[in-house]
Amino acid sequence: MISLDPHHIEIRQLHNLTIGGVAPRPIALVSTQSENGVDNLAPFSFFNAFSSNPPVLAFSAARRGRDGTFKDTYNNLLQTKQCVVHVVTHEIVEQVNLASTEFSSQTDEFIKTGLTKIASKVVKPYRVAESPMHMECVLRQMIPLGDKNGSGNLAICDVVQFHIREDLYVDEKVVLEQMNQVGRAGGNYYTYCNSASMFEVPAPRTAVGIGWDHLPAWLFELGLSKNELAQLALIEHLPDGMAVAKGTLSDENVKSVQSFLAQRDIQSAWDELVKINA
Repeated sequence: MISLDPHHIEIRQLHNLTIGGVAPRPIALVSTQSENGVDNLAPFSFFNAFSSNPPVLAFSAARRGRDGTFKDTYNNLLQTKQCVVHVVTHEIVEQVNLASTEFSSQTDEFIKTGLTKIASKVVKPYRVAESPMHMECVLRQMIPLGDKNGSGNLAICDVVQFHIREDLYVDEKVVLEQMNQVGRAGGNYYTYCNSASMFEVPAPRTAVGIGWDHLPAWLFELGLSKNELAQLALIEHLPDGMAVAKGTLSDENVKSVQSFLAQRDIQSAWDELVKINA
């Protein structure tokens, strides 16, 4: 494994390590307005949600890497303390990419990108009609993360109004698999977030599993993957008589256990192990 000290490498390498190591990243398409009323749009992938109650988002409007100057989004936020954060989908990804062009600060970027303005409910910056979800925000705090080229400026924002397309909000939940969001990866690569690329891993809630360290040693000799063993470790109590292997499991037995685990049917996988180890 290669080890690198960030204090001794160039900015381009630092950037590549950061965006390559933290991926995929959601994209915030942020609309702001200058104090003179000029509308700006810019995408940010140093972005995430950090609180549900109250709802808080944050993104980094970094200094330009080549000369350390500030971006229009940063300047506008300091002036007006307001913005709208939009979800980016595959249907608008090229227009969002166009918004990353360094147009003049006096340019209306809705016009340049071909995206449609609609009025916000609480804040002054306009919303993007083509995005399926909008979050109107006010700036809580701007935290400078450095004073060098490429240094970030963390904009922490409180959401004051949500807007979401009707068909994407069902039973008080966002239908994420139908939203067709995209994210940023390293370099010029993007990723999809849709039903074809998503899978479920239910998180442990109130139940406390036995853990990896309490799995019987003989399970580690069956050729199960670490993911499969970790699923077995979620069971709350080790079934009686399972501490020691009582016989030899065939390949078919193991495949049967793996089949249940592939369906995330952990109890049936353990039932199968108990049955064949009786």
